[in-house]
Amino acid sequence: MNINKLGWNEYFENEFLPYKEKQFTLGRVALEHKRLYRIYTENGELLGEVSGKFRFESASREDYPAVGDWVVLQQMEGENKAIIHAVLPRTSKFSRKVAGITTEEQIVAANVDTVFIVISLNDDFNMRRIERYLIMVWESGANPVILLSKADLCEDVDEKVSQVESIAIGVPICVISSVEKTGIEQLDPYMKPGETITLTGSSGVGKSTLVNLLMEKEVQEIQDIRNDDKGKHTTTYRELFVLPNDVIMVDTPGMREFQLWEADDSFDHTFSDIEQLASECYFKDCSHNNEPKCAVKKAIEDGSLEATRYESYLKLKKELAFLERKNDKKAQKLEKDKWKKLAGDRTKFNRP
Repeated sequence: MNINKLGWNEYFENEFLPYKEKQFTLGRVALEHKRLYRIYTENGELLGEVSGKFRFESASREDYPAVGDWVVLQQMEGENKAIIHAVLPRTSKFSRKVAGITTEEQIVAANVDTVFIVISLNDDFNMRRIERYLIMVWESGANPVILLSKADLCEDVDEKVSQVESIAIGVPICVISSVEKTGIEQLDPYMKPGETITLTGSSGVGKSTLVNLLMEKEVQEIQDIRNDDKGKHTTTYRELFVLPNDVIMVDTPGMREFQLWEADDSFDHTFSDIEQLASECYFKDCSHNNEPKCAVKKAIEDGSLEATRYESYLKLKKELAFLERKNDKKAQKLEKDKWKKLAGDRTKFNRP
């Protein structure tokens, strides 16, 4: 397989130079399952796992390869197996907080150019979920595009598009139906050979159906929606595909739990309308509660800002602040443990 069709470019070429001299080869991770990796290379598909040294030196989950990563590897002679020695620096990473109470990052896909946020126009339609997705896409370094799917099941498409436009300022919105094959041509501007697109969204919104349509054959299992109009899990793991037009596409499992990992400028970007209003308040430290001449309160009262959007803004801001505190405590503990280990090693080697 030609690596240029997998998204190889000058940036990765420069990052790979130190390894090239040591006779290592490279590949791109197409699938990950319990720390085993399907890797696409010029010599075909390989099954890879990280080396013992890599495992020993990796401090957290984010150090390990993710779907979309370019990895430095050594193919085992006479076999379709390989040992992964390093992950090349990423140009972007789309990630979330790992599900559950653990404070740890889970990388959904790496080296992504565009993220298609797929939102179904049936009962799954949820404005607050779109806000959450937008924050994480902007934070990833990729560009968001909102796909409103299953248009054939919706009777008020224009109204829903208008709602999304009010919160996704400047983000392209495409209305599609994979079943009726309508609106698909709207995706053409983003379907550039060698670029990587990730699909994200809840279960049953039509991600796998779209992949099958774009692949021009059935590569992903699909299921009908349940009687309550909620989606069923179809895709159970992240997987990278190369479309017939040489676009790379990553399909991801539906996310029932999508917690933010981090967000700096991306939060302000997503809520730029509220940030702009806050800058117009009479008091610079306005809390938007009881202060006079509050532009945010005025906008809510006159209907130019929906109260539910402002509530979402406050909720997500609080969630990010809590996560930042936990990350700070975790970083402090890691630093403390590192110095304790160094002190222990020094004592051990200084023994007579």
